[in-house]
Amino acid sequence: DAVAFEINHIHLKAPDPRRTAEWYVEAFGFEIVSDTVRSVGDRRLNCMSPGGLVVNISSERDGETMADGDAGSHWGLEHFGVNSDDLLADIERLGALGAPVLEGPIDIPGGNLVAFVQGPDDVRIEVVQNR
Repeated sequence: DAVAFEINHIHLKAPDPRRTAEWYVEAFGFEIVSDTVRSVGDRRLNCMSPGGLVVNISSERDGETMADGDAGSHWGLEHFGVNSDDLLADIERLGALGAPVLEGPIDIPGGNLVAFVQGPDDVRIEVVQNR
């Protein structure tokens, strides 16, 4: 029998994890659950999205050198998506929080209205209005 897997968490890296976590609190209603410095030297904030997804945000670990983020389309983990009841209002609100629109709004025929924004630390975020 196949084992059903569910996503355990998403982990974001940020030079100032507290500032980044606070942006997600304001932008998407995340809750900061904990804020610690771990034995590997990084500051890590555990957050919870309103839908119950754990999103961890941490700085670099001792001896770790971080590459720049990339909010453009790319191979690998490319973006994560959030639901919206009013995409146009939300991308305007997110723009005021410093998240410019990268793509869209895109009206997918027979589907959703979507847009991609650039979040803190060059994270690509898809905003999805289900129809």
